[in-house]
Amino acid sequence: MKLAKRAAAISPSPTLAIDAKAKAMKKNGLDVIGFGVGEPDFDTPEHIKKAAVEAIQQGFTKYTPVSGIDELKEAICQKFKREQGLEYRPQEIIVSSGAKHSLYNTFQVLCDEGDEVILPAPYWVSYWEQIKLAGGIPVIVPTKEENGFKLTAEELKSALTDKTKILILTSPSNPTGAVYTKAELEALAQILVEKGIFVISDEIYEKLVYDGQSHVSIASLGEKIKELTVIINGLSKGYSMTGWRIGYAAGNQEIIKAMTNFQSHATSNPTSISQKAGVEALNGPQEPVAAMLKEFTRRRDYMVERLNQIPGISCLKPGGAFYVFPNVASFYGKTISGKKIKDSTDLAEILLEEAKVALVPGIAFGVQDYLRLSYATSLENIVEGINRIESLLQEAE
Repeated sequence: MKLAKRAAAISPSPTLAIDAKAKAMKKNGLDVIGFGVGEPDFDTPEHIKKAAVEAIQQGFTKYTPVSGIDELKEAICQKFKREQGLEYRPQEIIVSSGAKHSLYNTFQVLCDEGDEVILPAPYWVSYWEQIKLAGGIPVIVPTKEENGFKLTAEELKSALTDKTKILILTSPSNPTGAVYTKAELEALAQILVEKGIFVISDEIYEKLVYDGQSHVSIASLGEKIKELTVIINGLSKGYSMTGWRIGYAAGNQEIIKAMTNFQSHATSNPTSISQKAGVEALNGPQEPVAAMLKEFTRRRDYMVERLNQIPGISCLKPGGAFYVFPNVASFYGKTISGKKIKDSTDLAEILLEEAKVALVPGIAFGVQDYLRLSYATSLENIVEGINRIESLLQEAE
């Protein structure tokens, strides 16, 4: 069977593949601790679920406008104004079936064949594939651990060519948890405006920022950079609504209109019921978000402290999201249970098979010397999982 070239070129998501393997092991009766997938373990807040039930009872179960209902787009506009001082109109907003869908739409309408897209590494796994599907060329720019895995203005400048079209910017970051400061964003924005380069600003983890830091959107730094920015956001992470599939994008009206036209032929509208729940998430009580942040902080602090106590591991404390990204390169070349560790893939496989701990190898994010662990799971699981990792790594020789 001959498939289209674009299908043959796609690689499956490593995070979802590891999650599937871990679930299969659990189904077979094995006690697996999962640090793989970035999904909050908290239930969706009750007031949000209630809004969805009311929508069903009221018969709000039909098609909606392709780009989302006005009520939700107004709530998104109010959110931007309230939290970031950003002025958007409903026609500058599109609601999609998850933030990943919003990203896909954006690449499809901005990328032409051969356009270069600057992709700082470590990067979220789907950026690479979505850029290729749009005909773009990913230009990987490695960031440095000593800079907190954040792209500098100098690194951005050195990567630019006359084919550069877009920069991908993620703050807070998956997988590193890096959070850009206002000054760091201003330095990047100056270059982007000067060169007329679009920026796709993925802000899906904006609600999960720690230690008194504030989330800053690059679009808030002036009208010129705002015109070049497409903000990607959604409800999955901050409101524990992963299964509801509500993401959104904000940007120049011409871009949003093109995305709406594209979406109209791909999926049409996002789920009507989920949109009503989204209105309540944005407009309703925010205390559950604060409670989740407090618990994530506790888990993060414990996980980072424990990992740094394991000989051979060093781990920065992330400023946001719910991942840690420890450096494990010192184990390469060593052997555990008769298995040689050549790279992060080998180490992740050994930890899953021997310690029954599922995590993601760094190479899935474009770098080799790291592992990604999600602390979007209970502290009890974190304690047990780190105990298993520490015990197994002590056997390395």
